[in-house]
Amino acid sequence: MINKPSGTVGDGSKGSSRRNFIKTTTGFVAAGAAVPQKDVRSGDSIDSPKRVLIVVGPSGHPPGTHEVAAGGRLMKHSLEHMENLPGVQTDVVEGWPSKTSRDSASTIVFIGDLFPPNRLPNPQQNLIDLDEMMGRGVGIVCIHYATGLLGKDVKPDGDHPLLRWMGGYFANRSCPHHESFARVFPKATIAPAEPGHPIARGWNEFTLRDEPYFNNYFGGDGNEQASSVTAIATSMLPPEAPKPETVAWCTERSDGGRGFAVVMPHYYKNWRDEDLRRLILNGIVWSAKIEVPSGGVATQTPNLADFDPQAV
Repeated sequence: MINKPSGTVGDGSKGSSRRNFIKTTTGFVAAGAAVPQKDVRSGDSIDSPKRVLIVVGPSGHPPGTHEVAAGGRLMKHSLEHMENLPGVQTDVVEGWPSKTSRDSASTIVFIGDLFPPNRLPNPQQNLIDLDEMMGRGVGIVCIHYATGLLGKDVKPDGDHPLLRWMGGYFANRSCPHHESFARVFPKATIAPAEPGHPIARGWNEFTLRDEPYFNNYFGGDGNEQASSVTAIATSMLPPEAPKPETVAWCTERSDGGRGFAVVMPHYYKNWRDEDLRRLILNGIVWSAKIEVPSGGVATQTPNLADFDPQAV
């Protein structure tokens, strides 16, 4: 069941499947462990590069689902090997990032079971650090369950900084104000909702077995999306009573920053889907204020085993 607090990330001890990946990154530490976190940083090869900071939070999901550490490494590899958008540098951190990493980031990407700043040690300070980044116009992106908040994370009316930073969130069933829903659908069809938006470039409607969250929370007035929030992808959910549900969205904030959320993939194997992967990478690039190529971000289909998942 997905609506539960997370555990810890596995130790990723399967060294043999990482041989290819080691060419692009270094080791990592368990999220939230009482040891210094490590930043995985690219070499400085261009002047004033855009830098993406990926933060991997804790996860207690079984192998093949979430795979947040492997997902973080896969995103790093994909961003650094975009065929039509070179020069983007990426850092991957398990645990809370250092001030140096935060200060150099153009956007910060979260992947984990629930919103990592609230699950990692010192959540109050984490949110203060994040607020400082947002105030400078840094982007923010949440992948799948990293969009999620527990009832204890939010005020009784549902307020949380993530609502302003990203435009909405997945409200865990423990929330007092709203309940979002998580179900695995054998065939969920994801369709572009705003074809003219840069994030929509180069990907088409696709269908996959996954867990796109629905009835996500966007605000107090009838759960209507704010004028600054744009639905990027929708799905007709649930099948027994279908209506258009927003499963990816973005916002342009008054501080000049940008937020993007996508409530997939639940299954690690779905990173192979070119349309889903392009949707996600487009969103990250856009959040960093990089012009999305006219045909969307182009990458080779990754070999998922290279990024040391517990299972594919």
